[in-house]
Amino acid sequence: MTSYFTIRIKAESLYKVSGSKHYGFSYEVDSEEEVKAILKSMREEHSLANHVCYAFRIGANLDFYRSSDDGEPSGTAGKQILGQIQSFGLTNVLVIVVRYFGGVKLGTSGLIDAYKTAASLVLESSGKEQKLVMTKIGLQFGYNEKPHVMKALKLFNYKKIESIQNVDGSEKILFLLAVEKKEALLKKLPANVEVLN
Repeated sequence: MTSYFTIRIKAESLYKVSGSKHYGFSYEVDSEEEVKAILKSMREEHSLANHVCYAFRIGANLDFYRSSDDGEPSGTAGKQILGQIQSFGLTNVLVIVVRYFGGVKLGTSGLIDAYKTAASLVLESSGKEQKLVMTKIGLQFGYNEKPHVMKALKLFNYKKIESIQNVDGSEKILFLLAVEKKEALLKKLPANVEVLN
């Protein structure tokens, strides 16, 4: 897979039903560590909320995902949020629904509907955009090769991570590049440029 869809912007929404308030939040995420950090701050910010339920999916292959009901009856919250992420065809996204109980029990079907609606509303507000799957590449080259390397890189819309000048005049550069462009780039580089893993 060379591209995927994720949210265009992070967003917030509010869905009220029978006095309960369901606040939806969406975030673009690239790792489970990011998810954990966002959840930690969300739980601190909404310490008086009854439930902080969520689901996320990461990776262009759509095969890494988690969800949590956070104390709601099993399958009424996290599974519904994840279902909306899937139906919108998104990945690299975290959706959190924070519930403040309004005094009236919603029942299983009411909870399912509330979490599904809250997740759907925030994803509609987030929009959708297609992104290319990127790979990290490292190159090492001598002073004489630098103009050729930089000329090749400019053709392929790379995103530089860092470059390191070595004492002997050689240079190492780390960058991100769309997976589908890697082979074409490597063909344009001088033969004595070393590709690092």
